[in-house]
Amino acid sequence: MSTTSTPIALITGGSRGLGKNMVLRLAEHGTDVVLTYRSNQAEAEAVVEAVKKLGRRAVALPLDVGKASTFAAFAEQLRTVLQQQWQRDGFDYLVNNAGIGIHASFAETTEAQFDELVNVHLKGTFFLTQALLPLIADGGRILNVSSGLARFALPGYSAYAAMKGAIEVLTRYLAKELGVRRIAVNTLAPGAIETDFGGGTVRDNADVNAYVAAQTALGRVGLPDDIGGVVAMLLAKESGWINAQRIEASGGMFI
Repeated sequence: MSTTSTPIALITGGSRGLGKNMVLRLAEHGTDVVLTYRSNQAEAEAVVEAVKKLGRRAVALPLDVGKASTFAAFAEQLRTVLQQQWQRDGFDYLVNNAGIGIHASFAETTEAQFDELVNVHLKGTFFLTQALLPLIADGGRILNVSSGLARFALPGYSAYAAMKGAIEVLTRYLAKELGVRRIAVNTLAPGAIETDFGGGTVRDNADVNAYVAAQTALGRVGLPDDIGGVVAMLLAKESGWINAQRIEASGGMFI
């Protein structure tokens, strides 16, 4: 871990939804943040301003995690930002959060949809992490975001869930291979959360919302605040001995 007093986290997809909540919760717990966004710069800069109001520093950088060919250039841009803004050569925490949701039955999933999910969720996570390894501090953390759908099955998510299952396997391999650098790697698997992800179905469709709540031990659908706090907990120094684990934050869905 860095010897500086303030750790720095990089959160992909940090301008909205769960990523935005992660950024703000980490800032509340004393962490500076670099967040990435795909297209909406104004939305991302609003999150940066919210972080500054919490007394922490933040920078927003554009990144499409579905385009691995851009990762080397992104790593160099990040290196420059870290040196200019923090006088640092690296950062402490990587949260691979950015993603897309595609809902289609197995029989109707197209090759184009499948390839897009591979590029964003699997290839993106694999090769972005690889590109950023020289910048991650020894003793740092990597947190990969999966889904409850990798444990239970709901029709329409076969391709998406398959990618998340692969991420959970990748997490264990990263933990094994990066252990020599004392980098802990874990998976966070949220359950159904009320965001605009996947068209906002869980949030906006009353029937879906009620169904999920009925299948959850705590009796409601998850909220972004339920996830951001877990990220802050898993990246806290007291959680450093947690490694190669899948942590599900679903309120007890389908148990």
